[in-house]
Amino acid sequence: MKLIQTVKRRMGTEEKKSTPAAGGGRDAPAAKGKVASSAGGVKATGMKPTADGSFPNLPKLRETAPGERAELFRRKMEACSAVFDFHNDSNQREKEAKRQTLLEIVEYVNNTRNCFNEALMQDVVNMVGANIFRALQTRNKDPLAFSDPEEEEPSLERAWPHLQIVYEFFLRFVVSNDVDPKIAKRFVDQNFMLKLLELFDSEDPRERDYLKTILHRIYGKFMALRSFIRRAIQHVFFKVIYECETQNGVGELLEILGSIINGFALPLKDEHKDFLIKALIPLHKVKSLACFYQQLSYCMAQYVEKDPRLAYDIITAMLRYWPVSITSKQVLFLNELEETLELTQPSEFHRMQHVLFRRLALCITCPHFQVAERTLFFWNNDYIVKLINQNRRDLFPIIISALYKNSKQHWNSAVHGLTFNVLKLLMEADPQLFDECSAKHRAEEESEERNVARRHQKWQVLRELHASKCAVK
Repeated sequence: MKLIQTVKRRMGTEEKKSTPAAGGGRDAPAAKGKVASSAGGVKATGMKPTADGSFPNLPKLRETAPGERAELFRRKMEACSAVFDFHNDSNQREKEAKRQTLLEIVEYVNNTRNCFNEALMQDVVNMVGANIFRALQTRNKDPLAFSDPEEEEPSLERAWPHLQIVYEFFLRFVVSNDVDPKIAKRFVDQNFMLKLLELFDSEDPRERDYLKTILHRIYGKFMALRSFIRRAIQHVFFKVIYECETQNGVGELLEILGSIINGFALPLKDEHKDFLIKALIPLHKVKSLACFYQQLSYCMAQYVEKDPRLAYDIITAMLRYWPVSITSKQVLFLNELEETLELTQPSEFHRMQHVLFRRLALCITCPHFQVAERTLFFWNNDYIVKLINQNRRDLFPIIISALYKNSKQHWNSAVHGLTFNVLKLLMEADPQLFDECSAKHRAEEESEERNVARRHQKWQVLRELHASKCAVK
Protein backbone atom coordinates (compact mmCIF):
# COMPACT_ATOMS: atom_id res chain seq x y z
CA MET A 1 0.00 0.00 0.00
CA LYS A 2 2.86 2.37 0.76
CA LEU A 3 4.28 1.80 -2.74
CA ILE A 4 0.90 2.51 -4.39
CA GLN A 5 0.38 5.71 -2.38
CA THR A 6 3.93 6.93 -3.06
CA VAL A 7 3.77 6.37 -6.80
CA LYS A 8 0.30 7.92 -7.07
CA ARG A 9 1.47 10.96 -5.13
CA ARG A 10 4.49 11.43 -7.40
CA MET A 11 2.40 11.15 -10.53
CA GLY A 12 -0.55 13.21 -9.25
CA THR A 13 0.24 16.25 -11.37
CA GLU A 14 0.61 14.17 -14.52
CA GLU A 15 -2.77 12.52 -13.93
CA LYS A 16 -4.42 15.95 -13.91
CA LYS A 17 -2.82 16.92 -17.22
CA SER A 18 -3.61 13.72 -19.12
CA THR A 19 -5.97 10.84 -18.44
CA PRO A 20 -4.82 7.31 -19.35
CA ALA A 21 -6.49 5.39 -22.12
CA ALA A 22 -8.45 3.23 -19.70
CA GLY A 23 -11.75 5.02 -19.57
CA GLY A 24 -14.50 5.14 -22.03
CA GLY A 25 -14.58 3.01 -24.76
CA ARG A 26 -13.92 0.50 -27.32
CA ASP A 27 -15.00 -3.11 -27.43
CA ALA A 28 -12.64 -5.79 -28.80
CA PRO A 29 -12.93 -9.52 -29.55
CA ALA A 30 -13.25 -11.60 -26.39
CA ALA A 31 -10.31 -13.80 -25.32
CA LYS A 32 -12.04 -16.08 -22.82
CA GLY A 33 -15.60 -14.89 -22.47
CA LYS A 34 -17.14 -11.70 -21.08
CA VAL A 35 -16.63 -9.65 -17.95
CA ALA A 36 -19.38 -7.32 -16.77
CA SER A 37 -18.81 -4.08 -14.91
CA SER A 38 -21.33 -2.56 -12.58
CA ALA A 39 -22.56 -0.43 -15.46
CA GLY A 40 -23.03 -3.35 -17.86
CA GLY A 41 -21.15 -5.91 -19.97
CA VAL A 42 -17.65 -5.28 -21.34
CA LYS A 43 -16.02 -7.59 -23.84
CA ALA A 44 -12.60 -9.02 -23.01
CA THR A 45 -9.50 -7.84 -24.85
CA GLY A 46 -6.26 -9.71 -25.54
CA MET A 47 -2.88 -9.03 -23.96
CA LYS A 48 -1.54 -6.89 -26.82
CA PRO A 49 -2.36 -3.23 -27.47
CA THR A 50 -5.30 -2.57 -29.73
CA ALA A 51 -5.03 -2.11 -33.50
CA ASP A 52 -4.03 1.57 -33.23
CA GLY A 53 -1.35 0.78 -30.61
CA SER A 54 -3.32 2.06 -27.61
CA PHE A 55 -3.44 0.23 -24.30
CA PRO A 56 -6.56 -2.02 -23.93
CA ASN A 57 -9.65 -0.56 -22.27
CA LEU A 58 -10.65 -2.60 -19.24
CA PRO A 59 -13.05 -1.83 -16.38
CA LYS A 60 -11.84 -1.30 -12.83
CA LEU A 61 -11.55 -4.43 -10.69
CA ARG A 62 -13.38 -2.85 -7.78
CA GLU A 63 -16.28 -1.91 -10.07
CA THR A 64 -16.69 -5.48 -11.35
CA ALA A 65 -18.92 -8.19 -9.89
CA PRO A 66 -16.91 -10.36 -7.43
CA GLY A 67 -17.52 -13.53 -9.42
CA GLU A 68 -15.99 -12.02 -12.56
CA ARG A 69 -12.93 -10.34 -11.04
CA ALA A 70 -10.62 -13.35 -11.49
CA GLU A 71 -11.11 -13.29 -15.26
CA LEU A 72 -10.66 -9.51 -15.40
CA PHE A 73 -7.55 -9.85 -13.24
CA ARG A 74 -6.14 -12.34 -15.75
CA ARG A 75 -6.91 -10.04 -18.67
CA LYS A 76 -5.25 -7.10 -16.95
CA MET A 77 -2.12 -9.19 -16.42
CA GLU A 78 -2.18 -10.11 -20.12
CA ALA A 79 -2.50 -6.45 -21.04
CA CYS A 80 0.45 -5.56 -18.78
CA SER A 81 2.64 -8.06 -20.66
CA ALA A 82 2.98 -5.41 -23.38
CA VAL A 83 6.39 -3.74 -22.97
CA PHE A 84 7.05 -0.11 -23.94
CA ASP A 85 10.30 1.55 -24.97
CA PHE A 86 11.36 4.15 -22.38
CA HIS A 87 14.31 5.37 -24.48
CA ASN A 88 11.97 7.78 -26.26
CA ASP A 89 8.94 9.86 -25.32
CA SER A 90 6.41 8.06 -27.49
CA ASN A 91 3.28 6.31 -26.16
CA GLN A 92 3.09 8.44 -23.03
CA ARG A 93 -0.65 7.83 -22.57
CA GLU A 94 -0.21 4.07 -23.00
CA LYS A 95 2.71 3.97 -20.57
CA GLU A 96 0.68 5.80 -17.96
CA ALA A 97 -2.30 3.53 -18.59
CA LYS A 98 -0.15 0.46 -18.03
CA ARG A 99 1.34 1.98 -14.87
CA GLN A 100 -2.13 2.65 -13.46
CA THR A 101 -3.19 -0.91 -14.34
CA LEU A 102 -0.13 -2.34 -12.57
CA LEU A 103 -0.91 -0.26 -9.49
CA GLU A 104 -4.48 -1.50 -9.60
CA ILE A 105 -3.55 -5.20 -9.69
CA VAL A 106 -1.05 -4.71 -6.82
CA GLU A 107 -3.81 -3.08 -4.80
CA TYR A 108 -6.14 -5.93 -5.78
CA VAL A 109 -3.79 -8.68 -4.54
CA ASN A 110 -3.23 -6.72 -1.31
CA ASN A 111 -6.93 -6.63 -0.54
CA THR A 112 -8.16 -9.94 -1.98
CA ARG A 113 -7.83 -13.43 -0.56
CA ASN A 114 -7.22 -16.47 -2.76
CA CYS A 115 -6.46 -14.30 -5.79
CA PHE A 116 -3.49 -16.47 -6.86
CA ASN A 117 -5.16 -19.74 -7.81
CA GLU A 118 -3.48 -22.42 -9.91
CA ALA A 119 -5.21 -21.28 -13.10
CA LEU A 120 -3.67 -17.79 -12.80
CA MET A 121 -0.11 -18.76 -11.84
CA GLN A 122 1.04 -19.18 -15.42
CA ASP A 123 -0.38 -15.75 -16.29
CA VAL A 124 1.46 -14.19 -13.33
CA VAL A 125 4.79 -15.70 -14.34
CA ASN A 126 4.25 -14.80 -18.02
CA MET A 127 3.49 -11.17 -17.22
CA VAL A 128 6.42 -10.81 -14.81
CA GLY A 129 8.80 -12.51 -17.24
CA ALA A 130 7.68 -10.37 -20.18
CA ASN A 131 8.53 -7.23 -18.20
CA ILE A 132 11.70 -8.05 -16.28
CA PHE A 133 13.58 -10.48 -18.55
CA ARG A 134 15.42 -8.26 -21.02
CA ALA A 135 18.86 -7.31 -22.26
CA LEU A 136 20.48 -5.22 -19.54
CA GLN A 137 21.96 -1.80 -20.22
CA THR A 138 25.73 -1.88 -20.60
CA ARG A 139 28.22 0.92 -20.77
CA ASN A 140 30.96 0.95 -23.38
CA LYS A 141 34.01 1.38 -21.17
CA ASP A 142 37.60 1.75 -22.24
CA PRO A 143 39.29 -1.34 -20.72
CA LEU A 144 42.53 0.63 -20.33
CA ALA A 145 40.91 3.53 -18.49
CA PHE A 146 41.16 3.58 -14.71
CA SER A 147 37.80 3.58 -12.93
CA ASP A 148 36.64 3.06 -9.38
CA PRO A 149 33.32 1.13 -9.27
CA GLU A 150 32.49 2.63 -5.88
CA GLU A 151 32.74 6.22 -7.17
CA GLU A 152 30.91 5.78 -10.48
CA GLU A 153 27.30 6.87 -10.76
CA PRO A 154 25.07 3.83 -11.43
CA SER A 155 23.13 3.70 -14.68
CA LEU A 156 19.47 3.78 -13.65
CA GLU A 157 16.88 1.73 -15.53
CA ARG A 158 14.63 3.99 -17.60
CA ALA A 159 11.67 1.60 -17.43
CA TRP A 160 11.71 1.67 -13.62
CA PRO A 161 8.23 3.29 -13.33
CA HIS A 162 6.85 -0.01 -14.65
CA LEU A 163 9.52 -2.41 -13.39
CA GLN A 164 9.22 -1.32 -9.76
CA ILE A 165 5.50 -2.14 -9.67
CA VAL A 166 6.04 -5.46 -11.50
CA TYR A 167 8.69 -6.46 -8.93
CA GLU A 168 6.38 -5.41 -6.11
CA PHE A 169 3.59 -7.50 -7.64
CA PHE A 170 5.82 -10.55 -8.01
CA LEU A 171 7.08 -10.18 -4.44
CA ARG A 172 3.46 -10.25 -3.23
CA PHE A 173 2.95 -13.40 -5.31
CA VAL A 174 5.99 -15.14 -3.82
CA VAL A 175 5.13 -14.36 -0.19
CA SER A 176 1.38 -14.96 -0.56
CA ASN A 177 -0.10 -17.72 1.58
CA ASP A 178 -2.38 -18.52 -1.35
CA VAL A 179 0.62 -19.76 -3.38
CA ASP A 180 1.39 -23.44 -2.79
CA PRO A 181 5.08 -23.96 -3.63
CA LYS A 182 4.40 -27.54 -4.73
CA ILE A 183 2.13 -26.18 -7.46
CA ALA A 184 3.98 -22.91 -8.17
CA LYS A 185 7.30 -24.72 -8.78
CA ARG A 186 5.89 -25.83 -12.16
CA PHE A 187 5.90 -22.16 -13.21
CA VAL A 188 8.72 -20.69 -11.11
CA ASP A 189 11.12 -23.33 -12.41
CA GLN A 190 14.86 -23.69 -12.91
CA ASN A 191 14.82 -21.85 -16.23
CA PHE A 192 12.99 -18.93 -14.58
CA MET A 193 15.56 -18.86 -11.76
CA LEU A 194 18.51 -18.76 -14.18
CA LYS A 195 17.00 -15.76 -15.94
CA LEU A 196 16.31 -14.10 -12.58
CA LEU A 197 19.94 -14.53 -11.53
CA GLU A 198 21.16 -12.94 -14.76
CA LEU A 199 19.29 -9.77 -13.79
CA PHE A 200 21.58 -9.34 -10.76
CA ASP A 201 24.07 -7.80 -13.18
CA SER A 202 21.78 -4.77 -13.51
CA GLU A 203 23.52 -1.47 -12.76
CA ASP A 204 20.41 -0.10 -11.06
CA PRO A 205 20.78 -0.67 -7.27
CA ARG A 206 17.00 -0.37 -6.83
CA GLU A 207 16.44 -3.35 -9.09
CA ARG A 208 19.12 -5.43 -7.40
CA ASP A 209 17.54 -4.71 -4.02
CA TYR A 210 14.19 -6.06 -5.21
CA LEU A 211 15.89 -9.09 -6.78
CA LYS A 212 17.71 -9.81 -3.54
CA THR A 213 14.48 -9.79 -1.54
CA ILE A 214 12.61 -11.90 -4.10
CA LEU A 215 15.38 -14.50 -4.47
CA HIS A 216 15.70 -14.82 -0.71
CA ARG A 217 11.94 -15.35 -0.37
CA ILE A 218 11.92 -17.92 -3.17
CA TYR A 219 14.79 -19.79 -1.50
CA GLY A 220 12.89 -19.87 1.77
CA LYS A 221 9.58 -20.97 0.25
CA PHE A 222 10.51 -23.30 -2.62
CA MET A 223 12.39 -26.12 -0.90
CA ALA A 224 12.77 -28.06 -4.15
CA LEU A 225 14.75 -25.19 -5.72
CA ARG A 226 17.24 -24.63 -2.91
CA SER A 227 20.01 -26.88 -4.16
CA PHE A 228 19.64 -25.57 -7.70
CA ILE A 229 19.75 -21.92 -6.54
CA ARG A 230 23.00 -22.56 -4.64
CA ARG A 231 24.55 -24.21 -7.71
CA ALA A 232 23.38 -21.37 -9.94
CA ILE A 233 24.90 -18.76 -7.58
CA GLN A 234 28.10 -20.80 -7.55
CA HIS A 235 28.17 -20.63 -11.34
CA VAL A 236 27.79 -16.82 -11.20
CA PHE A 237 30.79 -16.66 -8.85
CA PHE A 238 32.84 -18.93 -11.12
CA LYS A 239 32.16 -16.49 -13.96
CA VAL A 240 33.33 -13.58 -11.82
CA ILE A 241 36.46 -15.40 -10.64
CA TYR A 242 37.63 -16.97 -13.90
CA GLU A 243 36.07 -14.90 -16.71
CA CYS A 244 34.82 -11.35 -16.34
CA GLU A 245 35.89 -10.24 -12.80
CA THR A 246 32.96 -7.80 -12.69
CA GLN A 247 29.33 -8.46 -11.83
CA ASN A 248 27.17 -5.80 -10.25
CA GLY A 249 25.16 -8.17 -8.07
CA VAL A 250 27.89 -10.11 -6.24
CA GLY A 251 27.30 -8.15 -3.03
CA GLU A 252 23.57 -8.86 -3.06
CA LEU A 253 24.11 -12.56 -3.79
CA LEU A 254 26.61 -12.79 -0.92
CA GLU A 255 24.12 -11.05 1.36
CA ILE A 256 21.56 -13.77 0.56
CA LEU A 257 24.21 -16.45 1.09
CA GLY A 258 25.10 -15.03 4.49
CA SER A 259 21.55 -15.72 5.62
CA ILE A 260 21.54 -19.15 3.92
CA ILE A 261 24.83 -20.18 5.59
CA ASN A 262 23.46 -19.08 8.94
CA GLY A 263 20.71 -21.70 8.53
CA PHE A 264 22.98 -24.62 7.60
CA ALA A 265 22.55 -27.63 9.85
CA LEU A 266 25.51 -29.09 11.74
CA PRO A 267 27.70 -30.91 10.95
CA LEU A 268 28.21 -29.09 7.66
CA LYS A 269 27.67 -31.17 4.55
CA ASP A 270 30.57 -31.69 2.16
CA GLU A 271 28.75 -29.76 -0.58
CA HIS A 272 28.60 -26.68 1.67
CA LYS A 273 32.33 -26.93 2.41
CA ASP A 274 33.05 -27.33 -1.30
CA PHE A 275 31.02 -24.18 -1.97
CA LEU A 276 33.24 -22.29 0.48
CA ILE A 277 36.53 -23.60 -0.90
CA LYS A 278 35.72 -23.50 -4.62
CA ALA A 279 33.46 -20.45 -4.96
CA LEU A 280 33.65 -18.14 -1.93
CA ILE A 281 37.32 -18.12 -0.93
CA PRO A 282 38.61 -17.51 -4.50
CA LEU A 283 36.48 -14.34 -4.65
CA HIS A 284 39.25 -12.74 -2.58
CA LYS A 285 41.49 -12.57 -5.63
CA VAL A 286 38.98 -10.62 -7.74
CA LYS A 287 40.07 -7.04 -8.48
CA SER A 288 36.69 -5.59 -7.49
CA LEU A 289 36.81 -7.12 -3.98
CA ALA A 290 36.18 -3.72 -2.37
CA CYS A 291 32.65 -3.66 -3.84
CA PHE A 292 31.52 -6.75 -1.90
CA TYR A 293 34.17 -7.17 0.80
CA GLN A 294 31.82 -6.72 3.78
CA GLN A 295 29.33 -9.33 2.55
CA LEU A 296 32.11 -11.81 1.72
CA SER A 297 33.74 -11.29 5.12
CA TYR A 298 30.38 -11.96 6.80
CA CYS A 299 30.01 -15.24 4.88
CA MET A 300 33.52 -16.30 5.98
CA ALA A 301 32.66 -15.53 9.62
CA GLN A 302 29.43 -17.54 9.34
CA TYR A 303 31.34 -20.57 8.08
CA VAL A 304 33.95 -20.36 10.85
CA GLU A 305 31.24 -20.03 13.49
CA LYS A 306 29.61 -23.17 12.10
CA ASP A 307 32.90 -25.10 11.92
CA PRO A 308 36.01 -23.49 13.51
CA ARG A 309 38.28 -25.94 11.65
CA LEU A 310 37.51 -24.06 8.43
CA ALA A 311 39.50 -21.07 9.73
CA TYR A 312 42.66 -22.89 8.62
CA ASP A 313 41.40 -23.25 5.03
CA ILE A 314 40.22 -19.65 4.85
CA ILE A 315 43.36 -18.03 6.29
CA THR A 316 45.88 -20.14 4.38
CA ALA A 317 43.98 -19.46 1.14
CA MET A 318 43.98 -15.72 1.86
CA LEU A 319 47.74 -15.87 2.38
CA ARG A 320 48.10 -17.55 -1.03
CA TYR A 321 45.98 -14.83 -2.66
CA TRP A 322 47.72 -12.00 -0.78
CA PRO A 323 47.67 -8.77 -2.90
CA VAL A 324 51.34 -7.87 -2.57
CA SER A 325 51.20 -4.81 -4.84
CA ILE A 326 47.74 -3.40 -3.90
CA THR A 327 47.93 -1.79 -0.48
CA SER A 328 44.23 -0.87 -0.23
CA LYS A 329 43.35 -4.52 -0.77
CA GLN A 330 45.95 -5.58 1.83
CA VAL A 331 44.12 -3.47 4.42
CA LEU A 332 40.86 -5.31 3.57
CA PHE A 333 42.65 -8.65 3.93
CA LEU A 334 44.06 -7.61 7.30
CA ASN A 335 40.58 -6.58 8.51
CA GLU A 336 39.14 -9.96 7.57
CA LEU A 337 42.17 -11.77 8.96
CA GLU A 338 41.60 -10.25 12.39
CA GLU A 339 37.88 -11.11 12.31
CA THR A 340 38.68 -14.71 11.37
CA LEU A 341 41.43 -15.07 13.98
CA GLU A 342 38.95 -14.01 16.67
CA LEU A 343 36.95 -17.16 15.84
CA THR A 344 39.97 -19.46 15.42
CA GLN A 345 40.66 -22.24 17.91
CA PRO A 346 44.21 -22.56 19.37
CA SER A 347 44.76 -25.91 17.62
CA GLU A 348 44.00 -24.39 14.19
CA PHE A 349 46.10 -21.32 14.98
CA HIS A 350 49.09 -23.53 15.82
CA ARG A 351 48.90 -25.27 12.42
CA MET A 352 49.29 -22.03 10.44
CA GLN A 353 51.17 -19.73 12.81
CA HIS A 354 54.51 -19.74 10.97
CA VAL A 355 53.21 -18.90 7.50
CA LEU A 356 50.74 -16.40 8.96
CA PHE A 357 53.25 -14.43 11.00
CA ARG A 358 55.86 -14.39 8.26
CA ARG A 359 53.26 -12.52 6.21
CA LEU A 360 52.37 -10.25 9.14
CA ALA A 361 56.06 -9.47 9.67
CA LEU A 362 56.27 -8.31 6.04
CA CYS A 363 53.16 -6.18 6.58
CA ILE A 364 54.67 -4.61 9.72
CA THR A 365 57.66 -3.43 7.68
CA CYS A 366 55.53 -2.33 4.69
CA PRO A 367 56.46 1.22 3.56
CA HIS A 368 52.76 2.06 3.18
CA PHE A 369 51.82 3.38 6.61
CA GLN A 370 48.18 2.14 6.50
CA VAL A 371 49.26 -1.48 6.02
CA ALA A 372 51.87 -1.29 8.79
CA GLU A 373 49.48 0.54 11.11
CA ARG A 374 46.62 -1.92 10.52
CA THR A 375 48.92 -4.88 11.26
CA LEU A 376 50.18 -3.36 14.50
CA PHE A 377 46.56 -2.86 15.60
CA PHE A 378 46.34 -6.66 15.94
CA TRP A 379 47.94 -6.21 19.36
CA ASN A 380 44.85 -4.29 20.50
CA ASN A 381 42.89 -7.54 20.24
CA ASP A 382 43.10 -9.45 23.52
CA TYR A 383 42.27 -12.84 22.02
CA ILE A 384 44.93 -12.57 19.30
CA VAL A 385 47.49 -11.41 21.88
CA LYS A 386 46.58 -14.44 23.97
CA LEU A 387 47.15 -16.78 21.00
CA ILE A 388 50.50 -15.11 20.29
CA ASN A 389 51.64 -15.39 23.90
CA GLN A 390 50.68 -19.06 24.01
CA ASN A 391 53.02 -19.67 21.05
CA ARG A 392 55.61 -17.02 21.87
CA ARG A 393 58.63 -19.34 21.54
CA ASP A 394 57.88 -19.69 17.84
CA LEU A 395 56.43 -16.26 17.10
CA PHE A 396 58.46 -13.74 19.10
CA PRO A 397 61.64 -14.19 16.97
CA ILE A 398 59.65 -13.49 13.77
CA ILE A 399 57.83 -10.46 15.19
CA ILE A 400 60.71 -8.84 17.09
CA SER A 401 62.99 -8.75 14.03
CA ALA A 402 60.31 -6.94 12.03
CA LEU A 403 59.64 -4.50 14.89
CA TYR A 404 63.31 -3.59 15.31
CA LYS A 405 63.60 -3.04 11.58
CA ASN A 406 60.57 -0.74 11.72
CA SER A 407 61.93 1.25 14.64
CA LYS A 408 65.05 2.12 12.63
CA GLN A 409 63.79 2.44 9.06
CA HIS A 410 60.08 3.34 8.87
CA TRP A 411 59.32 6.91 7.89
CA ASN A 412 55.90 7.35 9.57
CA SER A 413 55.76 8.69 13.13
CA ALA A 414 52.45 6.97 13.97
CA VAL A 415 53.90 3.62 12.92
CA HIS A 416 56.95 4.35 15.07
CA GLY A 417 54.76 4.94 18.12
CA LEU A 418 52.77 1.74 17.56
CA THR A 419 55.97 -0.22 16.98
CA PHE A 420 57.42 0.80 20.36
CA ASN A 421 54.09 0.03 22.08
CA VAL A 422 54.12 -3.52 20.67
CA LEU A 423 57.77 -3.98 21.64
CA LYS A 424 56.83 -2.95 25.18
CA LEU A 425 53.96 -5.48 25.26
CA LEU A 426 56.26 -8.28 24.11
CA MET A 427 58.87 -7.35 26.69
CA GLU A 428 56.28 -7.39 29.47
CA ALA A 429 54.87 -10.74 28.32
CA ASP A 430 58.21 -12.59 28.66
CA PRO A 431 61.28 -10.43 29.49
CA GLN A 432 63.73 -13.35 29.29
CA LEU A 433 62.54 -14.53 25.88
CA PHE A 434 62.44 -10.92 24.68
CA ASP A 435 66.11 -10.47 25.65
CA GLU A 436 67.04 -13.72 23.91
CA CYS A 437 65.25 -12.69 20.70
CA SER A 438 66.77 -9.21 20.86
CA ALA A 439 70.28 -10.66 21.25
CA LYS A 440 69.64 -13.06 18.38
CA HIS A 441 68.39 -10.22 16.22
CA ARG A 442 71.50 -8.12 16.97
CA ALA A 443 73.72 -11.09 16.13
CA GLU A 444 71.89 -11.60 12.83
CA GLU A 445 72.18 -7.90 12.03
CA GLU A 446 75.90 -7.92 12.74
CA SER A 447 76.30 -11.04 10.60
CA GLU A 448 74.36 -9.41 7.80
CA GLU A 449 76.51 -6.27 8.05
CA ARG A 450 79.67 -8.42 7.76
CA ASN A 451 78.22 -10.22 4.76
CA VAL A 452 77.39 -6.90 3.10
CA ALA A 453 80.90 -5.60 3.78
CA ARG A 454 82.43 -8.81 2.42
CA ARG A 455 80.25 -8.64 -0.69
CA HIS A 456 81.16 -4.99 -1.19
CA GLN A 457 84.84 -5.82 -0.84
CA LYS A 458 84.64 -8.57 -3.46
CA TRP A 459 82.94 -6.26 -5.92
CA GLN A 460 85.59 -3.64 -5.25
CA VAL A 461 88.33 -6.18 -6.08
CA LEU A 462 86.55 -7.11 -9.30
CA ARG A 463 86.21 -3.45 -10.28
CA GLU A 464 89.94 -2.88 -9.64
CA LEU A 465 90.86 -5.94 -11.74
CA HIS A 466 88.64 -4.70 -14.55
CA ALA A 467 90.19 -1.21 -14.34
CA SER A 468 93.77 -2.62 -14.44
CA LYS A 469 93.00 -4.76 -17.52
CA CYS A 470 91.50 -1.79 -19.29
CA ALA A 471 94.60 0.28 -18.45
CA VAL A 472 96.94 -2.39 -19.94
CA LYS A 473 94.97 -2.41 -23.21
